[in-house]
Amino acid sequence: MLQQTLSKIFLLFWFLILLAPVGSPAEAAKVIMLGSGTPIPDPTSSGPCVAVVVNGQAYLFDAGPGLVRRAQAAAEKFGIAALDATKLTRLFLTHLHSDHTLGYPDLMLTTWVVGRLQPLEVYGPEGTLAMTNNLKLAYAADIKVRTEGFEGLNRRPLVVNVHEISEAGVIYKDLNVTVRAIPVPHGSWPHAFGYAIDAGGRSIVISGDTSPSEAIIEACKGCDVLVHEVYSADRFDLVFGPERGKYHSNFHTSTKQLAEIASKSKPKLLVLYHQLYFGPHDQVDLEKEIRRTYTGNVVNGRDLNAY
Repeated sequence: MLQQTLSKIFLLFWFLILLAPVGSPAEAAKVIMLGSGTPIPDPTSSGPCVAVVVNGQAYLFDAGPGLVRRAQAAAEKFGIAALDATKLTRLFLTHLHSDHTLGYPDLMLTTWVVGRLQPLEVYGPEGTLAMTNNLKLAYAADIKVRTEGFEGLNRRPLVVNVHEISEAGVIYKDLNVTVRAIPVPHGSWPHAFGYAIDAGGRSIVISGDTSPSEAIIEACKGCDVLVHEVYSADRFDLVFGPERGKYHSNFHTSTKQLAEIASKSKPKLLVLYHQLYFGPHDQVDLEKEIRRTYTGNVVNGRDLNAY
């Protein structure tokens, strides 16, 4: 009798476990365009920066001008606390061109001044450590006054842990994301990287600045989102011609070339950024140029849009 009672209790116990909620599924990653621009000072497009947000943590890819204010605007627009200035602690640089790094001192200092409590973790190519150290020297007077004067700020959150990248492969992993570095060709830069991110059940590839790259095609292969730089092939031919346009053709990817890349890699969504129009925006249709030979989903990325 006792054995039967215990058996019933045991069965009831497992039945209740099976019925119990298992908790909420992991949050799907959001891709938010914080800056889609280039060195051209277009007031509608901040410097290059893409945020991947998952499970309350933001991961920033590049640090173009306007980064911190754009992140704060996105935090308020989408109700994402992870993009609040005090929460920005993870940065991945594709390369060290000024338009991709002018927001770096802003990220280091502004977020510290307004209350960031954790050190920054920064991943980038060789030269990132030297840039970081020199930025601290450039702002030494500011740091001295803020830490030794009436503000009395703590120096600990000002720590920047720099991790320099030299080759392809996994360079970061936590409970939310795995980030792989993808070496890409960007003119005369010795080291430039794109990034492949697995996050919250989504696969995201960010090209950084690059001329056409087989490595980006391989990294995507049906990925959920491919964020890729681009310039107008139509306007390039009209404005430059093959000789005068050698810089752009060696450093960047045309709409015609990107259509071919997307046709091979087949992303579920292609998002254009770092757009070079070579003319007034209202006279250049980058999506139309790509759709001539590419039939997949494509959008022209704009600041403060989510994908």
